[in-house]
Amino acid sequence: MTNEVILDELDNKLIAAFPGRVVRKDLVKKVKVGYNIPVYVLEYLLGKYCSTTDDAQIQMGLKKVKSAISERIVMGEQSELIKARLQRDGSMKLIDLINVTFDERVQGGKFWAHLASAGLDKVHIDHEIVHQYERLLTGGIWANIELIYDDSLGNDGAIRPFVIQRLAPIQVASSDLDEFIKGRSQFTREEWIDVLIRSMGYEPTNPDFTSRRKLLYLLRLVPMVEKNYNIIELGPRGTGKSYVYREMSPNVILLSGGQGSVPDLFGWKNRKDKPGLVVKFDVVAFDEVAGSNFKAERDKQIYKGYMEQGSFSRGDDKGTLSADASIVFNGNLDGDVETTARISHLFNALPDSIRNDMAFHDRWHAYLPGWEIPKMQTDYLTSHMGFIADYIAEVFHNEMRRRNYADMFDRYFALGSHIEERDRRAIAKTTSGMIKLIHPDGQCSKEEVREYLSFAMELRRRVKEQLKRMGGIEYSRVNFSYIDKETGQETFVSCKELGSTQIIPDTPLSPGDLFTVGFDPNEKRYSLYRIQISIVPGGHRFNIVGTSGRGTKESARMVYDYLKANAKKIGIDRDIGSYDINIQVMSLMQGKDANDLGVAFYIGLVSALLGRPVANGLVVLGQMSIHGVLSRVEGLGDKLRIAMDAGARSILIPTENRRDFAELPAEVIDKLRIDFYSEPGQAAYKAMADA
Repeated sequence: MTNEVILDELDNKLIAAFPGRVVRKDLVKKVKVGYNIPVYVLEYLLGKYCSTTDDAQIQMGLKKVKSAISERIVMGEQSELIKARLQRDGSMKLIDLINVTFDERVQGGKFWAHLASAGLDKVHIDHEIVHQYERLLTGGIWANIELIYDDSLGNDGAIRPFVIQRLAPIQVASSDLDEFIKGRSQFTREEWIDVLIRSMGYEPTNPDFTSRRKLLYLLRLVPMVEKNYNIIELGPRGTGKSYVYREMSPNVILLSGGQGSVPDLFGWKNRKDKPGLVVKFDVVAFDEVAGSNFKAERDKQIYKGYMEQGSFSRGDDKGTLSADASIVFNGNLDGDVETTARISHLFNALPDSIRNDMAFHDRWHAYLPGWEIPKMQTDYLTSHMGFIADYIAEVFHNEMRRRNYADMFDRYFALGSHIEERDRRAIAKTTSGMIKLIHPDGQCSKEEVREYLSFAMELRRRVKEQLKRMGGIEYSRVNFSYIDKETGQETFVSCKELGSTQIIPDTPLSPGDLFTVGFDPNEKRYSLYRIQISIVPGGHRFNIVGTSGRGTKESARMVYDYLKANAKKIGIDRDIGSYDINIQVMSLMQGKDANDLGVAFYIGLVSALLGRPVANGLVVLGQMSIHGVLSRVEGLGDKLRIAMDAGARSILIPTENRRDFAELPAEVIDKLRIDFYSEPGQAAYKAMADA
């Protein structure tokens, strides 16, 4: 059976430009089954034996790779067998993950090696080997290892017979930036993007890989080339969110489940001064973020401080430490994204402990819309050539992370007035990362910079849009734009999932149907509510559904009692107590309770009793007492912003709130028609006057 694959023009160009640095990506799948070793280790072996276009040589190379794996890769249950064979034969060659610790308690100090797969601990290793490959001390490396057995050696009264005679790392490929840039120069921009996509294991010629999707796939690589870059990706299961962080680079660690505590990430004094993961790796990625890591407020503050400043304090006498590892959060987000984006926020998939922490989420430089990436299919995987993972990982680690193209967009563009300093840093980092990946020499045209800048602004705006929906007028400046310095033209950037659907329709509503915004004291946030009231002759029943909130129910009941006592004063000549009142409260932003919806309940009851609808696009704000006394609306700016974003055209608020106008954003005042009322009856009249 042949493994022959028809190579295309891009394959041939890549082989010619980077001889010995590329491999056929489908060969990994043929070999990997049954072996729990990273792709970059397999690709090292494939690159050594199979970096050719000749099918016969590939077949011979595959046999050598499989032989090397079967002879030298240790399975978990074989650790005792390895010890026995070492004792019998005196030496053995293995491929394993090796890390080293230093024991300062031994006279002159002593290095000990640990072999992860073989399960060998307290293995002797010469200090010269350790100093030659210092990454042995910071996370470990996969290596070809020659072990010998010498039962004359011991420590602390115990025999320690295992000795590393020779060690040759297999995951530390050489990387030459000049060579890399010279090779890159032989490809067009589109060809190079396809090379990178194939190096990730995907086939870019598949029609599902649009130009935009290719950029989204490449965005997953930006944390590897950009220091202290924080990105979150939420989307459906099965889209490969964690693949590149698990398989593509030894400089990246992927944490699953409850892994990744504060001591793990930052080190701690009770961890014997071991450096944290943010010191040892370029990227720390969380797969399906676990809530247990963030429950303690102190832990969240350490995360937030590091994500903002790239530094942390461990709580010991070491003071403030710095690191440049990027942080990646991956999680699952199902359902209708456009609806969720409109009525709630797109951080809802995260654990309770951080879901609504606005300061935490403001640290994200980019929100990758995972819902735009399709679920993985067999024909998405490439059988063509791509960079050996180890090689491209070392280019990223040794060369690209040292470069900085954060100011490149300044040559051509200025940022709009809504972009604040934290936004600017986020946009600059994403733009820099995309340029590093696609134009490693930093040479790109104005229009290419425009595309990366616009892309970066969208990714940061997605973060700000969620913060705005979570509450807080401080996050209201989301109309991101850039200005062409040459022409003066200003271009605004939006997020696709915001769509054009309005929550509050322009079409007439039924009598008793209206919208309001209230404050949820449980969630400490504002929420949009829709109230629907029906009134039919019956048995004097008052029924409210759709909410279990005590404040909401008490507010509705109080208004009902007030209206029964004062109906004739506003021209309702009927006995309200002779009707069944049915009220449905729908929270459109997941609010659980609100005690400031009184005036909306009042207008809804009057509208239903008179059979007259309220005005199109109206939102009613305000609370009243059982005697009809109005309260000043608190958080007016936030409530107006929510109403405006939901599609409101006009607002009714108490007269007492006139004094708040000076503090309202001009954008809100310009887009909403605001009217005032001084007592509940006037509010009802104005609400229905324009219907």
